[in-house]
Amino acid sequence: MRFATISDRLSLVTTADRIVDIEQASGGTFGPAIADAYARWDELVRFCADLDPNSGVPLADIAPEEFGNPAPAPRQIFAIGLNYADHAAESAFAVPEEPPVFTKFASCLAGPYGTVTLPPGKVDWEVELVVVIGRPAHRVAAADGWAYVAGLSVGQDLSERDRQRVGPAPQFSMGKSFPGFGPIGPLLVTPDEFDNPDDIELGCLINGEQMQKGRTRDMVFPVGELIARLSAITALSPGDVIFTGTPAGVGLGRTPERYLAPGDELVSYVRGVGQMRHVMVAEH
Repeated sequence: MRFATISDRLSLVTTADRIVDIEQASGGTFGPAIADAYARWDELVRFCADLDPNSGVPLADIAPEEFGNPAPAPRQIFAIGLNYADHAAESAFAVPEEPPVFTKFASCLAGPYGTVTLPPGKVDWEVELVVVIGRPAHRVAAADGWAYVAGLSVGQDLSERDRQRVGPAPQFSMGKSFPGFGPIGPLLVTPDEFDNPDDIELGCLINGEQMQKGRTRDMVFPVGELIARLSAITALSPGDVIFTGTPAGVGLGRTPERYLAPGDELVSYVRGVGQMRHVMVAEH
């Protein structure tokens, strides 16, 4: 199944590519906010399975600015560094034996379309598969990890590299949490929609030029393993977000280095989920 936040309301995207407002369809049983639905995710999915796919309004009638972040209020945001060997190499790091984990603060989360204001410094792109948790998870086995996933989305872990690398210790979370630096969307897609959820193409383009292109099968720590390792330490809650890492092709790894500039259009995609579009604007 595919879900979206349309004008801050939880909606189902049907197999006929129509948008159904779930609060209206359920007579108020489910509220409008997708953040509240994660605690009842299994019940929600069962309800949506019986909805008429030809009800609602055509998806094509929804303007881009109406789409919001489908995971807008996570209790926890986890971000995984160096989770693709080719990205570790371009960053001059060894492939990690343990997943490097940091956070992006919730104030940086944003929707899938719009503008991003560039702060001073070197702003880089990092397209990522985003995992949203659908059940409480604590000490989960890697083989069972996918059973705790509500859905998958597209994410960008935008990063200001100067702030990220300021000493004496790196400031990953601060460098990656400027306003708009955590867009997610446009859809949240349940794992069963994919032939193999451990092998999905993702990538990004700047002004039509392909910058990144990879497959999630190349993750050092795949989704089930990430859920196992995270939940071994801290309990995961429905609605929590995991940015699962980025493949090679970031600006920092290029010769010469390249960073986002005002006027650049950044397109980020995950096959089977959709694509986000953001235009960079100068800070005033």
